[in-house]
Amino acid sequence: MISNVFMTFAWYGHLKLQSAGISKSWPLIAVILVSWGLAFLEYCFMVPANRMGFRENGGPFSLFELKIIQEVVTLTIFTVVAMFLFQGEKLHWNHVCAFLCLMGAVAFTFLPHNS
Repeated sequence: MISNVFMTFAWYGHLKLQSAGISKSWPLIAVILVSWGLAFLEYCFMVPANRMGFRENGGPFSLFELKIIQEVVTLTIFTVVAMFLFQGEKLHWNHVCAFLCLMGAVAFTFLPHNS
């Protein structure tokens, strides 16, 4: 979850800084470098989490399970950040339906399968 907070700010935080007038005059390369710095922090949390969670390293999850869980966590963190930072953005019914479909994907991922 921590890694996704950093990544959400790396990907979308610059938009809030721009709308607040903080980074409006920054050159694109400066925005990219700040985002890369945040993305580095994201990797500092995500890489160890994936290594610890991966079944072949003693964790409980397959590669596909890790990825699908990560997508739902990313969407959850993004939604919370967007609702607080971007007051003009609204969560609509179709967004909720899409989110529920992703939650369904997680459920399907953990159904028993024949290996």
